[in-house]
Amino acid sequence: MNLTDLYKSSDYLNYLEDFITENRKLNFDRVLMNRTKHFCIGVEDVYQLHNTSAVMRSCEVFGIQDVHIIEQKFSKTIDKEIAMGAEKWVDIHVHKSTQSCLQTLKNQGYQIVATTPHTNAHLLDDFDISKPSAIFFGTEKSGLSDEVMKNADAFIKIPMYGFTESLNISVSAAIIINHITTRLRNSTIDWKLTNEELLMKKIDWTRKSIKDIDTITKRYLAEIDK
Repeated sequence: MNLTDLYKSSDYLNYLEDFITENRKLNFDRVLMNRTKHFCIGVEDVYQLHNTSAVMRSCEVFGIQDVHIIEQKFSKTIDKEIAMGAEKWVDIHVHKSTQSCLQTLKNQGYQIVATTPHTNAHLLDDFDISKPSAIFFGTEKSGLSDEVMKNADAFIKIPMYGFTESLNISVSAAIIINHITTRLRNSTIDWKLTNEELLMKKIDWTRKSIKDIDTITKRYLAEIDK
C-alpha cells in the first residue's frame, strides 16, 4: 500500500489516532467542520514574504484550506513567526508561472476573481458567492499582473471612503476572506469538505502531529501484511 492509498484509509486513521490525545482529535473535527474548498486564495509575486505568510494565517483563521502562491519573479520562504503555524494546517500550492496557476485552477472548476480598487468591480456585499472562486491578490504598488486581469471572470473590491486607494495585501486579504466566508456560512450553499476530503485532512493533520510518523507507518503496514 502506497502513501496515496493510506490517505484514503479509515483503518490507517484509526491506527494513528491512538498516538494523539482525545482533545486533539476533537479539535481536528471542530476545525474541519468549518473548512472549505469552495473558495481558495491566489497570491501573485508578493515581494514581502511576511505579507504572504499573513495571508496564509488569515486563510487558516477563517477556514479556507487552499492557498496558491505564484513565484514567477520572487521566490519566498514562509515567515513562520507571522504564519503562526498556519502552514501546517492549510494546503500550500506553489506555481512557477501565473499561466500554470490560472490553468490549474480553471481545470479544477474555479472562476478567477481579481481583487482591484480600480476596475468596475463588485463590492463585497454584491459579489456572487455561489460559484467556486479563486480570489487573487497582488502587490500593493502594482496590483495584479495583466495576465490575471485578462483571465479574470469577475472583479471584487473593498469599499473605501478615504483619500488612500489601497490597503496592504495582508489587510485586504483578511477583510475579504472574513467577509466572503461569513456570507458563505450563512448561506444554503454546500460549502463544506466532502467525506473523502475530511478523511484525507484528518490523516494529514494526524501525521503532522506524530513525531516518528515514518516508523509508526511502517509498523502499521507490517501489521496489515501479516
